[in-house]
Amino acid sequence: MNAALLIAAALAAAIPAPKAAPLLSARDLDPALVLPAPPATGSAQARAELAELHAAEAARTPAEEAAARLDGDTKNATIFAEVLGPGFDLDRLPATSALLALVRASEKATVDRGKDEFKRPRPYAIDTSLKSCKRNDDPLSSYPSGHTAMAFSMGEILARLVPEKTAPILARSARYAQSRIVCGQHFRSDVSAGQMLGVLIAERLMTRPAFRAAFDAARRELVAAGIAAA
Repeated sequence: MNAALLIAAALAAAIPAPKAAPLLSARDLDPALVLPAPPATGSAQARAELAELHAAEAARTPAEEAAARLDGDTKNATIFAEVLGPGFDLDRLPATSALLALVRASEKATVDRGKDEFKRPRPYAIDTSLKSCKRNDDPLSSYPSGHTAMAFSMGEILARLVPEKTAPILARSARYAQSRIVCGQHFRSDVSAGQMLGVLIAERLMTRPAFRAAFDAARRELVAAGIAAA
């Protein structure tokens, strides 16, 4: 990410997302029923995941850490502006902004249910020697990764809205998810579960009539703005 994009992303990180009510209830998508249990603390897999975090910490450059920190602070769809171009300004795209607010509300409610169910300790709560970028107020909130679920639920919806840019959109989701490893915020299985849950959230939302109506309005808006091909 170049300097101009870093500055733009820093400004966007402070922009609050529009408020919306979640469209998915626990009956629509229960993380406890669709996700495997996280690796047990002290298991071989958990030890391997912790070793990955130490390796990532040792290998990260100052620029990589700064970019990962910025991703961690940016919890909205502006992370995709570098892919979709300068026209992807949500202040000027009200239908798209409203749609993505529905995604965010539904994703957060679903992820919160998962975190409450699994209560996995954060990596730095298990190994205090980790130099994580940030320490969450709730140390039992590691699984699944909410940032990753956001990136993939929004990414999957944006890929449907702008299908000609599917590959770079989802690549951006993946880079955003990897920032959670770079920063030592999550274990690999947290990130994998967040990706799985994000994809499921997008799929379930696309079956809801209210969401499809908002999706169609956003699609028309993005075509009119020249961001999506007709």
